[in-house]
Amino acid sequence: MMIETGTQDEGLAPGRLYYGWVVLGTSFVMVTVATGMLLSFGVFLKPLEEALGWSRTALSGAVLLNWTLYGVSAFVFGWLSDRVGTRLVTLSGGLLYGASLLATSQSERLWHYYLAFGVASGIGNAAFYVPLTSTATRWFQRGRGFAVAVISCGNGAGILVMAPLVRWLISAYGWRTSYALLGLLAWAALLPGSLLLRDSPPQIGLSLRGASAGPGPEPGSEPARVRGPARARDLWRCRSFWVLALMHFFCCSSHSGPLIHLAAYGTDLGLSKSAAAAALGLSGATSVGGRIGTGLLADRIGSLRTLIGTLVAQTGAILAYSVMRGSLVAFDLVSAGFGIAYGGVMPLYALLARETFGQRTMGAAYGGVFFISTLGMGLGSYLGGLLFDIRGSYALLYPASALMGVAALGLALMHRRSQSKP
Repeated sequence: MMIETGTQDEGLAPGRLYYGWVVLGTSFVMVTVATGMLLSFGVFLKPLEEALGWSRTALSGAVLLNWTLYGVSAFVFGWLSDRVGTRLVTLSGGLLYGASLLATSQSERLWHYYLAFGVASGIGNAAFYVPLTSTATRWFQRGRGFAVAVISCGNGAGILVMAPLVRWLISAYGWRTSYALLGLLAWAALLPGSLLLRDSPPQIGLSLRGASAGPGPEPGSEPARVRGPARARDLWRCRSFWVLALMHFFCCSSHSGPLIHLAAYGTDLGLSKSAAAAALGLSGATSVGGRIGTGLLADRIGSLRTLIGTLVAQTGAILAYSVMRGSLVAFDLVSAGFGIAYGGVMPLYALLARETFGQRTMGAAYGGVFFISTLGMGLGSYLGGLLFDIRGSYALLYPASALMGVAALGLALMHRRSQSKP
């Protein structure tokens, strides 16, 4: 099969693979590798604790630092991808990310680990998800929701693929060699993948897939409803930006606590450790289906309407956890539904950022929204531990998480009203 890289006329010829699919598939693999390595930290936790004598609190501090710098850097890289192109951003991030994992393998003191994993890894990893999501929206008009959902699925697929690989590497070679091999794997996947990326169809002489023929807006032009600022530096003064960012913040605050503490909660209910861990894995697996499903649904009924429905489902699943009484079947069913919901909301914020702010500032807008959402991820996770220590159980976590879900839903309805105004 030929890959479509020629002129616009060639782009319409039958039998050619639209290059947007190459960009999309490459982006999925890159996000799977990069995010999967980050989310596999839990597999390293006990080996690091046993080998180096560091407490779990100290190790978790490195993860907190990683997420914080990931969020800040995602905003910066999103802005840079709008200016210098996604390929240069991901090449730079890939070089740094692989080097950070190699450096992590040589950690002897805690500050070494903080610098290599907490700082360098967090910055390097941020070069992928936001810029690649922004790039995907430039390649597809019809099916844009599906394209964004595919990249979002890399987050779920990363857990499914990388966690077992990391577990096997540690058991076979130890944690140091495992980190070094992961650094080499990062280079092997991320650097060649970056070379395949192109920022938009016009860059290689193609037309936008799904653009209407005949009179009308040119491919890549903004829809009439876009009200966002033309300059990235004006985003911080834009009401729509803060509504969308806080919506994402409360959504992530809502689901991160139940997600991070899911396995521990299962054992508190009397489930075995293996059964509780399997429920966590089940939620990760169903989150992939949720991302694809809401992406397809958004293409049919709209991103905001899909998000409102999915937020309702997420809040319902969180409340269902609060009435669990130790039934494995019920716990698995709720975990499956929770996975569909928390996975389903994730691609929708990128679509809303594209619809609200347009292509010109998409990278910076979604990078800023994503940064604020990572603060929500940290808050929800911390809140779960804090409420457990206060009460001695997770009884307060689920009502508190549901309230944050209601806050996200209220902001979504506010955004809907503002978008419907002429």
